[in-house]
Amino acid sequence: MHMNVEPANFCRKPGEQNKIRKKSRHELHEYTRKAKLHRVFHKINSCYLVKFVAAMLYFCGMQILDGKTVSQAVKDALKTKVSILKEEGKKTPHLAAVLIGNNGASETYVASKVKSCEEVGFKSTLIRLDENISEDILVKTIEQLNNDADVDGILVQLPLPKQVSEEKVISLIHPDKDVDGFHPMSIGKMVQGLPTFIPATPYGILLMLEHYKIVTAGKHAVVIGRSNIVGRPISILLNRNAYPGNCTVTVCHSHTPNLKELCLQADIIVAALGKPEFLKADMVKEGTVVIDVGITRVPDTSKKSGFAIKGDVDFAQVSHKCSYITPVPGGVGLMTIAALLMNTYNACTHKHPN
Repeated sequence: MHMNVEPANFCRKPGEQNKIRKKSRHELHEYTRKAKLHRVFHKINSCYLVKFVAAMLYFCGMQILDGKTVSQAVKDALKTKVSILKEEGKKTPHLAAVLIGNNGASETYVASKVKSCEEVGFKSTLIRLDENISEDILVKTIEQLNNDADVDGILVQLPLPKQVSEEKVISLIHPDKDVDGFHPMSIGKMVQGLPTFIPATPYGILLMLEHYKIVTAGKHAVVIGRSNIVGRPISILLNRNAYPGNCTVTVCHSHTPNLKELCLQADIIVAALGKPEFLKADMVKEGTVVIDVGITRVPDTSKKSGFAIKGDVDFAQVSHKCSYITPVPGGVGLMTIAALLMNTYNACTHKHPN
């Protein structure tokens, strides 16, 4: 079979070849332009993506309670205050952290706290102790920190090894340096509405509610979880006669029979039970404010780390029904560190007003 093929550079009308060349150059330019745009979009990091998603959700009627934004605002304000302290020749806040063992999560938390101290201009000290340390040695370490006039706040990272009594250690920290807010005296004063250190995570939640100007007075708040670290303190704080507060509060736990029914009545839900994606869409009414305190590592083979971080709320299901919701990560966890810094600053300025 014979095929007639038109020569590339012949048998064309005058000027037609130049048009083809110009067209080819145009197509090459257009391809290059699109390739560059593709690379630019690939370079957009997750931070910008999160902000974009948050903006879209906002215009859809739901807003992300962004712990990164609020915690940074708190740290920026503290940084300014610390700069003034230094200019006036006053004492710089000093946080001492005690880390026992090599728990991966604890290592990460303490590293974040130390880094945040540096960011705002605090002095920080990290004391590392062996996982097999005796209770007596830890007691002596805390007593030394209690007696160190330069240390304003003491943080003992939980959980502790089995051979050490968590209750005893918390009670040993001097109330004036109890920046985690766990000491019985701190809790007692909080219940009475007296000035004291508020536990860091509940305090962080209050700071977030205040930043976004979320109305709490007259609202029904349901707290899922009754731990001394989060559940009980936040239930008391949301019930206090102050802002944020003046809520009618229901505390739920593992023995609450009608949990779903109670959650559906809530205007505000604080999920702090430590069960990944426990709170589902059918437990939340339209327009609810949802605060997710949970943070759990869940095995995930698709991740390079081998795990994914999950909160106590099924974010994908619940978020579209909320007026406000905290993400995990990027929500309450960052606010806990910000609140810890606030407590440390207040501890310092209270002891050294001049």
